Amino acid sequence: MSAKDNPKKIVLAYSGGLDTSVILPWLKDRYPGVKLVAFAAELGQGDELKGIEEKAYASGADEVVVKDLRREFAEEYCYPMIRAHAVYETDYLLGTSIARPLIAKHQVLAAKQTKADAVGHGATGKGNDQVRFELTYRALNPRLKIVSPWKDPAFLASGLTDRETAIDYAKKHKIPIEQSKKKIYSRDRNLWHISHEGAEIEDPASEPSWKNCLVMSLTPEKAPNKSATVTLGFARGNPVSIDGEKLRGEQIIEKLNALGGRHAVGTTLLVENRLVGMKSRGVYETPGGTILYEAHKALEQVCLERDLFHEKIRLASRYAELVYNGQWFHPLREALQAFFDRANQVVTGEVKVRLYKGTATAVEASSPKSLYDEKLASFAMDGYDVTAARGFIDLYGLPMTVAGRRQPPKH
Repeated sequence: MSAKDNPKKIVLAYSGGLDTSVILPWLKDRYPGVKLVAFAAELGQGDELKGIEEKAYASGADEVVVKDLRREFAEEYCYPMIRAHAVYETDYLLGTSIARPLIAKHQVLAAKQTKADAVGHGATGKGNDQVRFELTYRALNPRLKIVSPWKDPAFLASGLTDRETAIDYAKKHKIPIEQSKKKIYSRDRNLWHISHEGAEIEDPASEPSWKNCLVMSLTPEKAPNKSATVTLGFARGNPVSIDGEKLRGEQIIEKLNALGGRHAVGTTLLVENRLVGMKSRGVYETPGGTILYEAHKALEQVCLERDLFHEKIRLASRYAELVYNGQWFHPLREALQAFFDRANQVVTGEVKVRLYKGTATAVEASSPKSLYDEKLASFAMDGYDVTAARGFIDLYGLPMTVAGRRQPPKH
């Protein structure tokens, strides 16, 4: 990029963490005269945004924009995922994946409001977040310049090659950070989850230090010896109440996080396949989301017709890949969403979930749209013509019967 093409004003996704903290002063050196807008999204990080404006200005920001996006995040991003029942590689409930498109969307809006010509992020060149941010920028405003320091050769040439050197850089520039070389977990927290990477977690042959790692949740050993139950109300696939109390989306997730965390629900340790090619290992705490997924699944089981339910399960995996890969604004994700939302029109009712030492089990489900017929499901034969089963099996098994006669399987 020649000097004339240098960005004049950048809206940087700013969390106050190590990566974005060192970027602000570096960008001032990299692009003389550039104006920096630090954009911070309130997504339910707890007290992590405390003092964020002062910290951003002290690190080199010219403007700071902080937006409370918790309700939008819950109801327009997390809830669509619940309706899809999206899980990446059987375990990951996509907490970081789903937050990045929302942040990037509001960066684009902030760029328009502040008359910035560029947007930027602090994701590294080895992770998934760089893709999630940049695909969203391209989808929503492809005219904006994209600044990605961790992929800039000049950034690496300045000695910023890893988290250890970033810590040294922060200390040299008197930037306040929480990380140290002794405790160097990389964490991402929002309303939906908190993730942990780095340090001993990176070794698949070693058990993580749960005492040092977990933030939202207890371990099963420390969870109460007595179970707890919670009743969740749903309307068209969306959570709407806890124990009969109507609540907004972010309130529901917050309350379930606290409840699930006390009972050690929703802690996952997995090795995942990153989009950029390598495998990575992380610890994820998603207590509230785990409870909601369990409840939603139980309600779908009684409300959805068989073929629709089976097809929904099959497509959910593809949907999860799209979310994981940063394609939230992709036409395919939006088209699949229409399918899932149509299926969820009948997913209304209540589910009781029992929590006990790391497990969340749906023990009761009721719905005015339920397809469960107790008379048909029982062992009693009233109302069911058992003689019809004979002809059904004859026809259903006809291809196998013919193949068995003509091409007997070899054992």
